[in-house]
Amino acid sequence: MEHRKFEPRKYEGKKSSEDLIFGVRSVIEAIKAEREINKIMIQKGMHKELFSELKDALAGKDFQLQFVPIEKLDALIDGNHQGVIAMVSPIEYKVIEPLVEEMLERGEKPFILVLDRITDVRNFGAIARSAECQGVHAILIPSKGSALVTPDAVKTSAGALNRIPVCKTTSLKDSLFYLQQLGMRIVACTEKTKIPLYEVNLRGSVAVILGSEEDGITSDLLNLADIKARIPMRGEIESMNVGVSAGIVLYEKTRQELHG
Repeated sequence: MEHRKFEPRKYEGKKSSEDLIFGVRSVIEAIKAEREINKIMIQKGMHKELFSELKDALAGKDFQLQFVPIEKLDALIDGNHQGVIAMVSPIEYKVIEPLVEEMLERGEKPFILVLDRITDVRNFGAIARSAECQGVHAILIPSKGSALVTPDAVKTSAGALNRIPVCKTTSLKDSLFYLQQLGMRIVACTEKTKIPLYEVNLRGSVAVILGSEEDGITSDLLNLADIKARIPMRGEIESMNVGVSAGIVLYEKTRQELHG
């Protein structure tokens, strides 16, 4: 059976500028059509029959679900949302493993930027802009607990998010282990080491991990990394904004490769 195509609508006059699909039937059809959905917001106490139908469509899917009061949904749109709104991604997410395999088959040296639970959308966009400028081949993020690609992120990235592949994974650890088995070195940028960034070899095939704004890189990823590196600092504040850190780290790879 051919599914009707449901196009998202933008609601610039509301609190969100994201592309939205609303109404139980429209959201179910979007799920069946495998649209790129960042998040689905569901009204707390939603009508039982409607929720049951939506629940069946969500079975086996890996969407971010958020249960919210009706007031939050009403603040997003003027229409009859029936207790459910889906936020649609402006890009198509990729899968990192085949992407890297194809690059290696072409004789390229993959440069992957891994963002471990970066939650600020504008930080994400700014990092993507730096990544595109410094030749990153793809950005890898977890499917949950991370900022996803929204119109605000695309705008902050100056369009970089339309140029550089963004890959989602249900397990950063598993994906990084796979890349490691393909011969890529995993570099974790963290203050939990004494090795300065400029002493670490960033040439060739490498995946660089940057951690969350709150607590850095998770311990399982730190343990998996081939080497840890820190950005030398002379002030009293122990860490920088992750977007600034990303620019420094990515440029260091460019510097090393340009100057031997």
